[in-house]
Amino acid sequence: MAMKRVAASVLRGLQNSAASRGLAGSSLMTRKLHASSGSKKIVGVFYKANEYASENPNFVGCVERALGIREWLESQGHKYIVTDDKDGPDCELEKHIEDLHVLITTPFHPAYVTEERIKRAKNLELLLTAGIGSDHIDLKAAAERGLTVAEVTGSNTVSVAEDELMRILILVRNFLPGYHQVISGEWNVAAIAYRAYDLEGKTIGTVGAGRIGRLLLQRLKPFNCNLLYHDRIRMSPDLESQTGATFEEDLDKMLPKCDIVVINTPLTEKTRGMFNKEKIAKMKKGVLIVNNARGAIMDTQAVVDACSSGHIAGYGGDVWYPQPAPKDHPWRYMPNHAMTPHISGTTIDAQLRYAAGVKDMLDRYFKGENFPQEYYIVKEGELASQYR
Repeated sequence: MAMKRVAASVLRGLQNSAASRGLAGSSLMTRKLHASSGSKKIVGVFYKANEYASENPNFVGCVERALGIREWLESQGHKYIVTDDKDGPDCELEKHIEDLHVLITTPFHPAYVTEERIKRAKNLELLLTAGIGSDHIDLKAAAERGLTVAEVTGSNTVSVAEDELMRILILVRNFLPGYHQVISGEWNVAAIAYRAYDLEGKTIGTVGAGRIGRLLLQRLKPFNCNLLYHDRIRMSPDLESQTGATFEEDLDKMLPKCDIVVINTPLTEKTRGMFNKEKIAKMKKGVLIVNNARGAIMDTQAVVDACSSGHIAGYGGDVWYPQPAPKDHPWRYMPNHAMTPHISGTTIDAQLRYAAGVKDMLDRYFKGENFPQEYYIVKEGELASQYR
């Protein structure tokens, strides 16, 4: 009960602060960029919670709770449609494409906003991501159309970084075979111990050192690992000192040094399929890989083949392509994996943060005010730097 009271207090505080942030920023952000006047049709696409919706009143990221903004939107005369049915020509989302003004999507159950959908969405003005990562949207098509695309930057960085650390430990300590032994009534210490290691002293490299990558490095520092990072922008000397990480300008030179590789780069045209057979071959035999970034950064079959051969000793993550992953997705059946559905960034704490962030942006949109600059992915025909 105490946790629920705290979470509810956090949500109220975040939502109440949205208006004050709008007022505080109004003197600096006066240009009317977004909304035309009148009632808006807003469509949200989220995963369905079913029987779990009633288990926690702060479970706001599902269809049933709809980010907790339905009453607020409808009280202002707006129409709010929420669904989990997003794929195929006869899905519920398709019924609303032609006349919606705002589409709210989420990385955990992404509605793929293609160029074709954008062309048919004649009234569309705003695309919001409840969370971080807007690669499910055709960003070039959105920019050409003059749409605004924004996400709640920073809303689940802690959540994802913590999850990455957990998956690193699960793989290094060979945890999952031991768990499966227990639930199946077995007891074979040797079958676990022969490939279980300490994290201390291992070399860990993150491909990408943005908000999540930096948080991961900070959390890894007490483990006394050798920390490396590759990014298009080098951290400041102060940040390098805080994280204890060494910059590697050349990714191909960093990969062979790593016992563990963590993917923390956004999915772009440059990174799609980046880790193919050739790139994986540059890694150490027996490397462990954690990917909570995007599934499409990896060549799906190359990962399966490397796990089967033992070149990859363990692969963990929560991102797939497409999502939801089909039942016959090969990553479900490859050896030595620690995969889950896309859950790392949708903890209850993260949901409260990105729900409040979406409400704040909608409020600003209705008032014709700008969003915080770091929220923009597409603005006035320009893509954010990480997607160029």
